[in-house]
Amino acid sequence: MRNLILSAALVAASVFGMTAQAAEPVAGKEYIELSNPVPVSQPGKIEVVELFWYGCPHCYHFEPTINPWIDKLPADVNFKRVPAMFGGPWDAHGQMFLTLEAMGVEHKVHAAVFDAIQNQRKRLTDPQDMADFLATQGVDKDKFLATFNSFAIKGQVNQAKELAKKYEITGVPSMVVNGKYRFDLGSAGGPEGVLNVADQLIAKERAAK
Repeated sequence: MRNLILSAALVAASVFGMTAQAAEPVAGKEYIELSNPVPVSQPGKIEVVELFWYGCPHCYHFEPTINPWIDKLPADVNFKRVPAMFGGPWDAHGQMFLTLEAMGVEHKVHAAVFDAIQNQRKRLTDPQDMADFLATQGVDKDKFLATFNSFAIKGQVNQAKELAKKYEITGVPSMVVNGKYRFDLGSAGGPEGVLNVADQLIAKERAAK
């Protein structure tokens, strides 16, 4: 009987948890509505931005949850990652990400870079060290260094820093939907909560079109 009661309690708790997770997020609680909305990069699409840092363990542990979700996003949603840069290694890693993105290889080496920094304890803050490591992943060293030091990438670094200021982020990972709504692991209640908030805000923006 005790086991039966315990099982019933667990089922009830599970149902309650699912219901709570599906509850409509509340502004000021699960997410913040920005006072000055930020223009999206692809007008006509609902934009979802993840601000991250390769050196952030929370960002690394968020990867197995967010990546399958990204793969299933509908065609009217544009997902993009933006590196948060608060100086020092943040800036170095952010510039590396933007360089790899500009070269069209970011999606091939993103997981390897995260693993190198988080698990192999590689710093990857020096461009030459970055190039040497990335060469083991099939990235051309000379092309990487030339792109890393290019005027175009320096311009993208400035743009990313400006975006982070406009989004008013103070930590990572942070998410922004359509340049209007910002939320994170803490406000949304963990990785799954973040995706629930994102899904509902995407639906809200879709309905408002």
